[in-house]
Amino acid sequence: MTEKLILISNDDGVTSPGLIALAKAMQPLGKVVVVAPDRERSAASHSISLSTPLRMQQVQPDWYAVDGTPTDCAYLGIHHVLGRRPDLMVSGINLGANLGNDVTYSGTVSAAMEATLFGVPSIAFSQIKPRALTSWDDTGAFATRVARWVMETGLPKDTLINVNFPPIFDGDKYAWTFLGKRRYGEQVDMRLDPRGRKYYWIGGDEIGHEDKVGSDVNAIADGFITLSPVHMDLTHYEALKSLKDKAARI
Repeated sequence: MTEKLILISNDDGVTSPGLIALAKAMQPLGKVVVVAPDRERSAASHSISLSTPLRMQQVQPDWYAVDGTPTDCAYLGIHHVLGRRPDLMVSGINLGANLGNDVTYSGTVSAAMEATLFGVPSIAFSQIKPRALTSWDDTGAFATRVARWVMETGLPKDTLINVNFPPIFDGDKYAWTFLGKRRYGEQVDMRLDPRGRKYYWIGGDEIGHEDKVGSDVNAIADGFITLSPVHMDLTHYEALKSLKDKAARI
Protein backbone atom coordinates (compact mmCIF):
# COMPACT_ATOMS: atom_id res chain seq x y z
CA MET A 1 0.00 0.00 0.00
CA THR A 2 1.34 3.43 -0.99
CA GLU A 3 2.29 5.62 1.97
CA LYS A 4 0.04 8.65 2.43
CA LEU A 5 1.64 11.92 1.33
CA ILE A 6 1.01 15.12 3.31
CA LEU A 7 1.99 18.62 2.17
CA ILE A 8 2.41 21.33 4.81
CA SER A 9 2.74 25.10 4.49
CA ASN A 10 1.93 28.28 6.43
CA ASP A 11 2.28 32.06 6.27
CA ASP A 12 4.48 32.60 9.35
CA GLY A 13 7.57 31.24 7.65
CA VAL A 14 9.54 28.03 7.54
CA THR A 15 11.01 28.45 11.06
CA SER A 16 7.68 29.07 12.81
CA PRO A 17 7.11 26.92 15.93
CA GLY A 18 3.52 26.35 14.81
CA LEU A 19 4.73 24.88 11.52
CA ILE A 20 7.23 22.66 13.29
CA ALA A 21 4.49 21.45 15.66
CA LEU A 22 2.12 20.72 12.76
CA ALA A 23 4.77 18.75 10.88
CA LYS A 24 5.41 16.68 14.01
CA ALA A 25 1.68 16.09 14.45
CA MET A 26 1.30 14.80 10.88
CA GLN A 27 4.19 12.32 11.01
CA PRO A 28 2.09 9.40 12.32
CA LEU A 29 -0.23 9.75 9.30
CA GLY A 30 2.25 9.49 6.43
CA LYS A 31 5.21 11.05 4.67
CA VAL A 32 5.42 14.76 5.48
CA VAL A 33 6.84 17.36 3.08
CA VAL A 34 7.04 21.02 4.07
CA VAL A 35 7.04 23.80 1.46
CA ALA A 36 6.72 27.14 3.26
CA PRO A 37 7.66 30.80 2.83
CA ASP A 38 11.23 31.70 3.76
CA ARG A 39 9.90 34.54 5.96
CA GLU A 40 6.63 35.75 7.40
CA ARG A 41 3.97 36.39 4.77
CA SER A 42 0.95 37.04 6.97
CA ALA A 43 -2.09 38.59 5.24
CA ALA A 44 -0.70 37.64 1.83
CA SER A 45 -4.20 36.38 0.98
CA HIS A 46 -4.51 34.22 -2.16
CA SER A 47 -1.83 36.08 -4.09
CA ILE A 48 0.36 34.17 -6.53
CA SER A 49 3.64 35.33 -8.12
CA LEU A 50 3.02 35.36 -11.86
CA SER A 51 5.47 38.09 -12.89
CA THR A 52 8.25 37.43 -10.37
CA PRO A 53 10.54 34.36 -10.47
CA LEU A 54 10.63 32.21 -7.36
CA ARG A 55 13.63 30.72 -5.59
CA MET A 56 13.38 27.59 -3.47
CA GLN A 57 15.97 26.22 -1.07
CA GLN A 58 16.01 22.85 0.67
CA VAL A 59 16.73 23.58 4.34
CA GLN A 60 16.64 19.96 5.52
CA PRO A 61 15.32 16.67 4.12
CA ASP A 62 11.73 17.18 2.87
CA TRP A 63 11.70 20.82 4.04
CA TYR A 64 11.78 23.64 1.48
CA ALA A 65 11.80 27.43 1.87
CA VAL A 66 10.34 29.58 -0.94
CA ASP A 67 10.76 33.33 -1.38
CA GLY A 68 7.10 33.67 -2.30
CA THR A 69 3.59 33.59 -0.92
CA PRO A 70 1.79 30.69 0.78
CA THR A 71 -0.16 30.17 -2.45
CA ASP A 72 3.15 29.91 -4.34
CA CYS A 73 4.29 27.31 -1.84
CA ALA A 74 1.19 25.17 -2.24
CA TYR A 75 1.42 25.41 -6.03
CA LEU A 76 5.11 24.49 -6.13
CA GLY A 77 4.62 21.71 -3.63
CA ILE A 78 1.80 20.07 -5.57
CA HIS A 79 3.12 20.56 -9.09
CA HIS A 80 6.88 20.32 -8.63
CA VAL A 81 8.25 19.13 -5.30
CA LEU A 82 6.10 16.10 -4.49
CA GLY A 83 6.03 14.31 -7.80
CA ARG A 84 2.39 13.30 -7.24
CA ARG A 85 -0.73 14.86 -5.81
CA PRO A 86 -0.73 14.70 -1.98
CA ASP A 87 -3.39 12.89 -0.02
CA LEU A 88 -3.73 15.87 2.33
CA MET A 89 -2.69 19.49 2.62
CA VAL A 90 -2.46 21.16 6.03
CA SER A 91 -1.51 24.77 6.70
CA GLY A 92 -0.44 26.42 9.98
CA ILE A 93 -0.46 26.30 12.87
CA ASN A 94 -0.85 30.05 12.44
CA LEU A 95 0.25 32.34 15.27
CA GLY A 96 -3.00 34.26 15.57
CA ALA A 97 -6.67 33.82 14.72
CA ASN A 98 -8.15 33.34 11.27
CA LEU A 99 -11.84 33.80 12.07
CA GLY A 100 -14.75 35.09 10.05
CA ASN A 101 -13.75 37.62 7.40
CA ASP A 102 -10.07 37.08 8.31
CA VAL A 103 -10.05 34.16 5.87
CA THR A 104 -10.12 36.56 2.92
CA TYR A 105 -6.78 38.03 4.04
CA SER A 106 -5.12 34.95 5.50
CA GLY A 107 -2.12 33.40 3.83
CA THR A 108 -2.54 30.34 6.02
CA VAL A 109 -6.07 29.72 4.76
CA SER A 110 -5.09 30.61 1.19
CA ALA A 111 -2.43 27.89 1.05
CA ALA A 112 -5.21 25.44 1.87
CA MET A 113 -7.47 27.12 -0.70
CA GLU A 114 -4.88 26.64 -3.43
CA ALA A 115 -4.61 22.93 -2.68
CA THR A 116 -8.41 22.65 -2.57
CA LEU A 117 -8.60 24.07 -6.09
CA PHE A 118 -6.52 21.10 -7.26
CA GLY A 119 -8.70 18.55 -5.53
CA VAL A 120 -6.54 17.99 -2.44
CA PRO A 121 -8.40 17.65 0.90
CA SER A 122 -7.13 20.59 2.94
CA ILE A 123 -7.22 22.00 6.48
CA ALA A 124 -6.01 25.33 7.89
CA PHE A 125 -5.08 25.56 11.59
CA SER A 126 -4.72 28.75 13.65
CA GLN A 127 -3.98 29.46 17.32
CA ILE A 128 -5.50 32.56 18.90
CA LYS A 129 -3.20 34.84 20.87
CA PRO A 130 -2.40 35.39 23.65
CA ARG A 131 -1.29 32.01 24.88
CA ALA A 132 1.91 31.05 26.67
CA LEU A 133 2.84 28.12 24.45
CA THR A 134 5.57 26.15 26.17
CA SER A 135 4.28 23.09 24.30
CA TRP A 136 2.24 22.60 21.13
CA ASP A 137 1.50 18.97 21.97
CA ASP A 138 -2.19 19.51 22.77
CA THR A 139 -3.04 21.49 19.64
CA GLY A 140 -0.87 19.13 17.61
CA ALA A 141 -2.77 16.13 18.95
CA PHE A 142 -6.09 17.70 17.94
CA ALA A 143 -4.68 18.52 14.50
CA THR A 144 -3.75 14.84 14.14
CA ARG A 145 -7.32 13.84 15.03
CA VAL A 146 -8.86 16.19 12.45
CA ALA A 147 -6.37 15.24 9.74
CA ARG A 148 -6.91 11.51 10.29
CA TRP A 149 -10.68 12.00 10.12
CA VAL A 150 -10.42 13.98 6.86
CA MET A 151 -8.13 11.38 5.30
CA GLU A 152 -10.57 8.62 6.23
CA THR A 153 -13.85 10.31 5.30
CA GLY A 154 -12.87 12.94 2.72
CA LEU A 155 -14.39 16.38 2.24
CA PRO A 156 -17.10 17.76 -0.03
CA LYS A 157 -15.89 19.04 -3.39
CA ASP A 158 -14.20 22.46 -3.31
CA THR A 159 -14.41 22.63 0.49
CA LEU A 160 -11.68 23.05 3.11
CA ILE A 161 -11.87 23.05 6.90
CA ASN A 162 -10.75 26.16 8.81
CA VAL A 163 -9.80 25.30 12.41
CA ASN A 164 -9.13 27.84 15.19
CA PHE A 165 -7.85 27.04 18.69
CA PRO A 166 -8.96 29.26 21.62
CA PRO A 167 -6.50 30.66 24.18
CA ILE A 168 -7.51 28.01 26.74
CA PHE A 169 -7.40 24.58 25.12
CA ASP A 170 -9.83 21.71 25.74
CA GLY A 171 -9.61 18.96 23.15
CA ASP A 172 -13.14 17.74 23.95
CA LYS A 173 -14.71 21.17 23.51
CA TYR A 174 -15.16 21.85 19.81
CA ALA A 175 -17.95 23.05 17.52
CA TRP A 176 -18.82 23.08 13.83
CA THR A 177 -19.42 26.72 12.95
CA PHE A 178 -20.07 29.17 10.13
CA LEU A 179 -17.80 32.14 9.45
CA GLY A 180 -18.74 35.19 11.48
CA LYS A 181 -17.66 38.78 11.11
CA ARG A 182 -15.01 40.61 13.11
CA ARG A 183 -14.76 44.39 13.33
CA TYR A 184 -11.46 46.27 13.33
CA GLY A 185 -10.47 49.87 13.88
CA GLU A 186 -10.11 51.72 10.59
CA GLN A 187 -6.68 53.06 11.44
CA VAL A 188 -4.22 54.81 9.12
CA ASP A 189 -1.01 55.90 10.82
CA MET A 190 1.00 58.38 8.75
CA ARG A 191 4.67 58.89 9.61
CA LEU A 192 7.74 60.52 8.12
CA ASP A 193 10.93 58.70 7.17
CA PRO A 194 14.37 60.26 7.89
CA ARG A 195 14.20 62.08 4.54
CA GLY A 196 10.85 63.66 5.32
CA ARG A 197 8.79 61.45 3.02
CA LYS A 198 5.42 60.15 4.16
CA TYR A 199 4.70 56.47 4.74
CA TYR A 200 1.68 54.68 6.15
CA TRP A 201 0.75 51.81 8.46
CA ILE A 202 -2.81 50.58 7.90
CA GLY A 203 -5.12 48.39 9.97
CA GLY A 204 -6.37 48.70 13.54
CA ASP A 205 -6.98 46.34 16.43
CA GLU A 206 -10.11 44.19 16.73
CA ILE A 207 -12.92 46.15 18.37
CA GLY A 208 -15.58 43.44 18.44
CA HIS A 209 -17.60 41.00 16.37
CA GLU A 210 -21.16 40.42 15.26
CA ASP A 211 -23.02 38.42 17.89
CA LYS A 212 -24.42 35.46 15.97
CA VAL A 213 -25.07 32.09 17.60
CA GLY A 214 -23.24 29.35 15.73
CA SER A 215 -20.53 31.59 14.28
CA ASP A 216 -16.86 30.85 14.73
CA VAL A 217 -16.22 34.14 16.55
CA ASN A 218 -19.00 33.43 19.05
CA ALA A 219 -17.83 29.86 19.63
CA ILE A 220 -14.22 30.93 20.15
CA ALA A 221 -15.36 33.54 22.68
CA ASP A 222 -17.09 30.68 24.53
CA GLY A 223 -13.86 28.66 24.60
CA PHE A 224 -14.61 26.20 21.78
CA ILE A 225 -12.23 24.96 19.11
CA THR A 226 -13.97 25.92 15.87
CA LEU A 227 -14.19 23.91 12.67
CA SER A 228 -15.67 25.86 9.77
CA PRO A 229 -16.24 24.39 6.29
CA VAL A 230 -15.16 26.98 3.70
CA HIS A 231 -16.41 26.60 0.13
CA MET A 232 -14.50 27.94 -2.86
CA ASP A 233 -17.62 28.96 -4.79
CA LEU A 234 -18.23 32.57 -3.74
CA THR A 235 -21.35 32.97 -5.86
CA HIS A 236 -24.39 34.32 -4.01
CA TYR A 237 -27.02 32.18 -5.74
CA GLU A 238 -30.05 33.87 -4.19
CA ALA A 239 -28.74 37.25 -5.36
CA LEU A 240 -27.92 35.79 -8.78
CA LYS A 241 -31.56 34.79 -9.31
CA SER A 242 -32.84 38.13 -8.06
CA LEU A 243 -30.48 40.13 -10.25
CA LYS A 244 -31.25 38.04 -13.34
CA ASP A 245 -34.94 38.73 -12.80
CA LYS A 246 -34.19 42.48 -12.81
CA ALA A 247 -31.74 42.37 -15.73
CA ALA A 248 -34.18 43.90 -18.19
CA ARG A 249 -34.12 47.12 -16.20
CA ILE A 250 -30.34 47.70 -16.46
